[in-house]
Amino acid sequence: MDQKRLFAAIALSIGILLIFDVWNRTNRPPVPLPPTPVAQNAPAVPVPSSGVPAPATSVPGQSAEATSAAPRPPAARLAIENPRVAGTVNLRGARIDDLIFVTPECRQAGTPASECRYRETLDPNSPQVRLFDQRGSANPYFAQWGWTAATPGLRVPDNDTDWTPSGGPLGPNSPVTLSWDNGQGQVFQIVLSIDSEYMISADQRVVNNGAEPIAVLPWARIRREHTPTTAGFYILHEGYTGVLGGRLHEMTYANAKTEAERRSGVALDQETTGGWAGFTDKYWLAAVMPASPDQTLRTSYRFASEGGGAAGDRWQVDMATPQPITVAPGATGQMATRVFAGAKEVHLLDGYMERLGITDFDKAIDFGWFYFLVKPFFLALDWLFRLTGNFGVAILIFTVLIKAAFFPLANKAYHSMARMKALAPKMAEIKERYKDDPQKAQTEMMALYRSEKVNPASGCLPILIQIPVFFALYKALFVTIEMRHQPFFGWIHDLSAPDPTNLFNLFGLLPFDPASWSHWLHMPAWAVIMGITMFIQQKLNPQPPDPIQAKIFAWMPIIFTFMLAGFPAGLIIYWAWNNTLSVAQQYYIMRHDRAAAKAAKSGTPGKK
Repeated sequence: MDQKRLFAAIALSIGILLIFDVWNRTNRPPVPLPPTPVAQNAPAVPVPSSGVPAPATSVPGQSAEATSAAPRPPAARLAIENPRVAGTVNLRGARIDDLIFVTPECRQAGTPASECRYRETLDPNSPQVRLFDQRGSANPYFAQWGWTAATPGLRVPDNDTDWTPSGGPLGPNSPVTLSWDNGQGQVFQIVLSIDSEYMISADQRVVNNGAEPIAVLPWARIRREHTPTTAGFYILHEGYTGVLGGRLHEMTYANAKTEAERRSGVALDQETTGGWAGFTDKYWLAAVMPASPDQTLRTSYRFASEGGGAAGDRWQVDMATPQPITVAPGATGQMATRVFAGAKEVHLLDGYMERLGITDFDKAIDFGWFYFLVKPFFLALDWLFRLTGNFGVAILIFTVLIKAAFFPLANKAYHSMARMKALAPKMAEIKERYKDDPQKAQTEMMALYRSEKVNPASGCLPILIQIPVFFALYKALFVTIEMRHQPFFGWIHDLSAPDPTNLFNLFGLLPFDPASWSHWLHMPAWAVIMGITMFIQQKLNPQPPDPIQAKIFAWMPIIFTFMLAGFPAGLIIYWAWNNTLSVAQQYYIMRHDRAAAKAAKSGTPGKK
């Protein structure tokens, strides 16, 4: 019975890894939708305040000037400069629609290379990663600020409004004020500022110099006028994300579209205090939030579709005041917001969370259900990386620390396995003696285990212990940008990507790629090393008395090697190193137990 439990535990372990394999091999990223040809004045609005309709002339993205056929000069732009980003503010419409992550300038300034690594590929000459892009490009994506009029006839700025800047370029300790006079006695202003990282602040003001009070709804939005290419993994969320009302909300683009079609264009609409919401990619985030965590604002996920079909998809996250702001004559009404547009670096998000009071901002990184395990694992690896300068070395040291933490439990399991191996001849004898009476054979086996104080199920403990560690390390490698493009030694230039070598083309000696025929034909060097260490470890374990179980166990190293071949190289290195440590520990215990048994027979005390 105990052997059946052992077999079930091993089968469960294989099943869990097979699920990983299904998630990460057979689920290829979906074919991206074609880029949407976007009209300059495509309408999509934040939901106006309850009971207050928005006049057509005040809808963001739709303008009275749009009907004019007269050509206009190109929009003026204001430069953005800080140590981490470069780009421009489009002064027509008050949009940040041009933002890239700085690399050459960053390195020239003497900043460590680890902070200047955001390029599309490992090639140092590959394009820099771009977050925001302009309308008319293949991937329109931008942040914008504006107002909706709650007073009939009030002119508010729109997508065609040309703002007048004061100051510039926009940079740390160098804010810029954008101004626009509506000709009716009101001056609209947006005071933009940016820190030395990725946080942009906007203070929207309305100065009422008129004789009558006015009412407006200030809003901020992040808008994506294309459907982005996603990684396509079930263990990674990409799409809408945010913490609203103290709860994490995540919604894929497909689910948002379904929900928006059911709810007249609105996928989610929730009024809350503080919070944040935006779009998350694997490594990048664009999110909008109030400048003060105590400010009550309505934050809503937004989806709008034009022209029908997938080509018309538009995605929007916006935030507005729950009620119109009334501005008396001679007074100023305002709303302050922030937009994060950058890399999801763990320590950076933690810092913003602590300094600015942004609730659960670190959950923009998809640590998943095992957040309590994955994040501490990452923090430990990151600390070791800062000591050693190499994430691969950090993984090796971390594995030793994990082995040390579980040493007493593993020791007990390996002692039991060593005794089981010593009992193999007696077990074979019992099986042969009672081959016609399996139940009697099982009873005799149990009696033997009890007399020798052996627990056959304890042999599965080393594998079961590895499962949560394996999963947490896998998530840490997969979702954290700090692991992106991090080298090890030799041919491993990116621990978060699969080992690029392949046994089936003799590790590059033959000029073809077998993996292009089938992903099962990718067998990298580190996977082979892992398989060899697993095979050696298996040989140290007691062989199951049942021939079927023995055959299954014999195939396990090959099965695991093929299943894990396409996993991140860092994970394969961890598994191979963990196997090596286990082999050393198990060999030492078995040698010690044999010496003790020999000493007991001769009457000489063995070494303790």
